[in-house]
Amino acid sequence: MTEGPIANTPQQALIAGIQQRLRLERQLKAGANWFYWIAGLSLVNSLIFLFKGGITFVIGLGLTQVVDGIAGVVARELGRQGGSIIRAAGLAVNLVIAGIFVAFGYLGRKGQRWAFITGMILYGLDIFILLWARDMFGILFHIIALAGLYRGLRAIGEIERWGTKAQVG
Repeated sequence: MTEGPIANTPQQALIAGIQQRLRLERQLKAGANWFYWIAGLSLVNSLIFLFKGGITFVIGLGLTQVVDGIAGVVARELGRQGGSIIRAAGLAVNLVIAGIFVAFGYLGRKGQRWAFITGMILYGLDIFILLWARDMFGILFHIIALAGLYRGLRAIGEIERWGTKAQVG
């Protein structure tokens, strides 16, 4: 926990405490927001794949890219009509996966430590897909995102040490 300037009066102590609480709440929100970015960019990647685009965002999930790849292979085998259904099914699976990460973000912003921990474990395991694909940029951005998520998790502990439950909008 970072200590601020020494307060000389009760009012200064109160102001310093409020400022510290606000800083920690911003840190918590910023950490949880990483889950939204992960979910959103994973879906953008899936939409780009669905419409046969040529780029991807490295912060997205490797798992959704695997789903896209499998759906693409099966779709090619089935031809035009069956392929459309398979691609739509792949997008539906990716919506569920992204929805789970949105839920982690929402619950993380509410100060739920388990949501951060579970989401970080799942996102950390996603690195193995990127290792298999030899996607070094994706791995680097996963590590950066995990650091951001950890800062949010750490803020929960600091808020709790201040004696208040983290309940942020």
